[in-house]
Amino acid sequence: MQILCIGDVVGSHGCDFLRRTLPAFKRTKGIDVVIANGENSSGGNGITPASANHLLDSGVDIITTGNHTYRRREFYDYIDESDCVIRPANFPPEAPGKGMTVLDLGRTQIAVINLMGNVYLDEHLACPFRTLDTLLKTPDLPKICIVDFHAEATGEKRAFGYYADGRVSAVFGTHTHVQTADETVLPKGTGYITDVGMTGPIESVLGVRAELVIKKQISKMPVRFDFADGPCKLDCILFDIDEKTGLTRSTERFSLR
Repeated sequence: MQILCIGDVVGSHGCDFLRRTLPAFKRTKGIDVVIANGENSSGGNGITPASANHLLDSGVDIITTGNHTYRRREFYDYIDESDCVIRPANFPPEAPGKGMTVLDLGRTQIAVINLMGNVYLDEHLACPFRTLDTLLKTPDLPKICIVDFHAEATGEKRAFGYYADGRVSAVFGTHTHVQTADETVLPKGTGYITDVGMTGPIESVLGVRAELVIKKQISKMPVRFDFADGPCKLDCILFDIDEKTGLTRSTERFSLR
């Protein structure tokens, strides 16, 4: 089973580049399932029904999110009704949407879990480690289970990877928009990468025009961020998963340009 996980898709440029790039890459690599983090995919900030539909229509099967999930109120009903878009499972149960979904491919099923870290983000959320324990007790949970861990601190991400090792198929980190070079198969068979990276403008600071981020850093005053223009990249990781065991056989990291 070839499962592709794509780093945070940023703005309309990221969405358009994904649409141009993904279909051919799926054919070349024989990809069965595509999971993408879309929490920054709208033209302004956050994610909207339009940007979610754009990703799904472009070949993404499941969209995960993160700390910007609820920036756009028009998205609340959409995520509440969707089986293809999920939010971090450790948000309060009153929050719209759900934190896990199951994709049925006919011959097999794949569970996708979305969790968010506490360190440097929101320590008021439920513990992602304990939330994972609860979700893994779900009756009839598929053998193949992929986790998007949306977190800031590399230490928290690494610890979570080892905590999940052997209990899920793969863990891919999102949120920092910077692809790490530590893709691996952990000792008990879980595929892992600390952060899969970003899909969006290359000449930018996390997708934003560099001069705006520099201005904020120097002035310490509020600055309206706009997404950068120019050539884009699509950062992703491909997990080769054994359908019988649900564990990862190999990982391959890409940055498509």
